[in-house]
Amino acid sequence: MRSFSTSSFEPTGSEERKNHLRTLKSLVVYLWPQGRLDLKFRVILALASLALAKVVTVYVPFLYKEAVDQLSFEEALLVLPLGVILAYGGARLLQQAFVEFRDFIFVRVSQHAQREIALSTFRHVHRLSLKFHLERQTGGLSRVIERGVGGIQFLLRFILFNILPTLIEITMVTVILFVQFDWRFSAATAGTIVAYVLFTQIITDWRLQFRRTMNAKDSEANTKAIDSFLNFETVKYFNNEEHEYRRYDEALAGYEKAAVTSQTSLSLLNLGQGAIVAIGLILVMWMAAAGVISGDNTIGDFVMVNTFLIQLYLPLNFLGVVYREIKRSLVDMDKMFELLEHKPDVVDVANAQELKVGPSQIDFENVSFGYSEERGILKNISFQVPPGKTVAIVGPSGSGKSTISRLLFRFYDVDQGRITIDGQDIRDVSQLSLRKAIGVVPQDTVLFNDTIAYNIHYGNPEAPWEQVQEAAQLAQIHGFVESLPKGYETEVGERGLKLSGGEKQRVAIARTILKGPRILIFDEATSALDSHTEKEIQESLREVSKERTTLVVAHRLSTIIDADEILVLRQGEIMERGRHEELLKLGGEYSEMWKKQQKSEAQEQKPSSIESQS
Repeated sequence: MRSFSTSSFEPTGSEERKNHLRTLKSLVVYLWPQGRLDLKFRVILALASLALAKVVTVYVPFLYKEAVDQLSFEEALLVLPLGVILAYGGARLLQQAFVEFRDFIFVRVSQHAQREIALSTFRHVHRLSLKFHLERQTGGLSRVIERGVGGIQFLLRFILFNILPTLIEITMVTVILFVQFDWRFSAATAGTIVAYVLFTQIITDWRLQFRRTMNAKDSEANTKAIDSFLNFETVKYFNNEEHEYRRYDEALAGYEKAAVTSQTSLSLLNLGQGAIVAIGLILVMWMAAAGVISGDNTIGDFVMVNTFLIQLYLPLNFLGVVYREIKRSLVDMDKMFELLEHKPDVVDVANAQELKVGPSQIDFENVSFGYSEERGILKNISFQVPPGKTVAIVGPSGSGKSTISRLLFRFYDVDQGRITIDGQDIRDVSQLSLRKAIGVVPQDTVLFNDTIAYNIHYGNPEAPWEQVQEAAQLAQIHGFVESLPKGYETEVGERGLKLSGGEKQRVAIARTILKGPRILIFDEATSALDSHTEKEIQESLREVSKERTTLVVAHRLSTIIDADEILVLRQGEIMERGRHEELLKLGGEYSEMWKKQQKSEAQEQKPSSIESQS
């Protein structure tokens, strides 16, 4: 499967046309929504208003001609053509009324379509697998969605209310000129329009490469800016402000260069369009003037022809801008709909059943897994977590500890073997029911830029306030929160940066406690805490873990000495297993890890020579 990229790509002409056609077909579904007769009726009413507005628009030059002809006679000095003038003004007002009524009727349809597409995209991105999100840059991805939704808004408005009305008017005027005058008038008008459209299309398609470059550089600059802001502290730690400025400016410079080239080529397009329109006007007005001199036409006919052409060429001149923007919008929307077509790597099987949560026994049976064919992580491992028991996994970095928790949560599917909960293969149950039964406290806790209350309540938005406070107490954070001036309404900042690492971790623990799952995964959940706080929370975690099946991924061995079983991983294989005392007696890899950590902790607690002398 071709992977989605937030960067620019260069499709061939046929691929681009297919992409545009696919995008337009997808858009029609939202404009004619199933089961919404009210919105369909609004679409019909809007199109009817559009057609009536164009009929009145085309009739206005006839009233103008009649007024001019009446004023051309000598009798006009005695009788003012008041009726024609009033009719002319009334037609202009009626035309505007139909246009405004069309907009009034259609706005609910267009806004509903934008909302549904934005929601569908948002929902779909959340359905995509962890692998997709790990390979993407959030800034660029958000830009794709933002531009795609903006493109929909433009496309809905201008295709329906600019392109379509202009085409209707061109057809009607061409027929009127043929009937009212002769074929030369309609041929000259149609030829000018065809030449204008072809010239606009050719030059605009050539200019589109600059728009793609601008989009790519815009996404690059936005991504670098967001990445820099999210890592604000890291930038400061290494005094790399100037480095960040240079990286950002490189992307801006690329955008600037493409924008200048785009604007220069725009001048060429505008000049060519103006020349085509001028030639068409000269030709048709010359024929009309010749008809007046020969007596075949009246002065009013000459004025009417001129009025028709001005009415056509004004929106046609705008059509050049609209066409460019439509092409841009289609490119932006293509990206968004490409995102919608990206399939998740982990999907539910057909008619997936709900996980039947019982004692919650976990079994890994001959499981092998790798993030790619070249990178094998787990190699034929088997172990069991009995109901209500705690199993800990330890080992060096890269041994596959966190991979086990990701497989259990089904961020990925195993390559071989299977994982079961109470005998149910987790691939056969719905992801929603599986993840509802599992609570995770990760090593790297990220909080929403909201209040402490919101972040804890996120574990179960329906839970009463008393349970939120109980969860905070179990996580040993209630007292700290109560000491803050705003209490639970304290804002935590972007990604929780206003809290310390330990405070963030305790909020995450409280959030998981509030979820109330039958299975708990602690992925180095206390690694960010000091020793004193860690001991306090460990007691709380032991209390929370009672009667719950618990899997602990640990770095500090002191945190898992009470585990019912400890698995020692190395290079994706289980090298040792047993309780803490058993593994120490074994004198193997676990024993060596324990000795090293005990020595390291003793050195940290030992006072320095300067402190001893003071």
